[in-house]
Amino acid sequence: MSTRIAYVINQYPKVSHTFIRREILALERQGFNILRIALRGWDTELVDEEDQRERMHTRYVLQGNTLTLLWAVLRTLLTAPMRFLPALILAIRMGRGAVRPWPYHLAYFAEACRILPWLKSFGATHVHAHFSTNSTEVVMLAHALGGPPYSFTMHHGQVELQFGGLREKVHRAAFVVAISSFGRSQLYRRLEYVCWPKIKLIHCGLEPEFHAVEPTLAVATPHLICVGRFSREKGQLLLVEAAKRLAEKGIKFDLVLAGDGEMRTEIENLIARYKLTGHIRITGWISSNQVRAEILAARGLVLPSFTEGLPVVIMEAMALRRPVLATYVGGIPELVKAGEHGWLFPAGSIDDLATAMEDCLSASPDVLKKMGDAAYLRVMEQHSIDREAARLAALFST
Repeated sequence: MSTRIAYVINQYPKVSHTFIRREILALERQGFNILRIALRGWDTELVDEEDQRERMHTRYVLQGNTLTLLWAVLRTLLTAPMRFLPALILAIRMGRGAVRPWPYHLAYFAEACRILPWLKSFGATHVHAHFSTNSTEVVMLAHALGGPPYSFTMHHGQVELQFGGLREKVHRAAFVVAISSFGRSQLYRRLEYVCWPKIKLIHCGLEPEFHAVEPTLAVATPHLICVGRFSREKGQLLLVEAAKRLAEKGIKFDLVLAGDGEMRTEIENLIARYKLTGHIRITGWISSNQVRAEILAARGLVLPSFTEGLPVVIMEAMALRRPVLATYVGGIPELVKAGEHGWLFPAGSIDDLATAMEDCLSASPDVLKKMGDAAYLRVMEQHSIDREAARLAALFST
């Protein structure tokens, strides 16, 4: 009989969470039976066929009305009365000093009550959450109500760091996954030494199908791409500023911004203000296959992020033999070595960003090929999804 694991994610499937889908599918290839649970659904159109299929296999906690959650709470009180009050007190305690006030944490308690019978009827022996925010709090509360042991992956995003309750979540967890050595160090910094052995380093990975293409040279055209959500921490406005400097110097270039998000209007307005519409194209959200095609059509991937964990799109570009232009923040320098796999520059520096873009645009085909080949070898060594999922599977089985 296959091992039954439940995955709980705040929002799934989601365009920017393909790494979770890859992890789930890799575990299934290794014989695990996975129950997908999302607290809520999707906020954008799902353009990827694999995401559309995942949606059909996912159960949603917040589908239905408030009475559904209230009934779940009452049912839990009747079926697990001895565990109910301690778990409720835990939920209230999680709200003290947290970014979100205690009524939110009562909602998480109700969500835990709702998923509890799902976990039991599925026969889940373990629950894994992605992101250390409300998804992890819900599985922790479900565990306190009598659910199976849990673990979670922390991606070291700004929301995770600000959410609160990390020590309690780690203390009660079977183990915690960090996706980079930098992320692990930040957990060490926030936790007592006695908790350090719980922190396991497991990378996000790539499926072979993504990079199973004939190696191609970087195109001769001066084409760069940036992939990511349009949000403050991703730094796309800085990228537009750097593009303006290139245009003022008469440098020929095209820049694709693949993605969407809350800052799209602000980015579009800046592009129009600087008269860069002939240089910069915004795609909106696109599928994995479209992302691959856009990366293959570019000389390099550029990410001017102010803060990061370790972006999966960097791995994707390297697997497609494209050099990377990125800030040396978070876990990025663990994967990308300046001068070997691309260019690294200080976060927030328009001058250094513009210089890196100019260097990439003027680099010879031989230089780009050497960087691309080295990038491919490096990412294959560290980010195979089947190998990383096997390491996670071993933790689930202990």
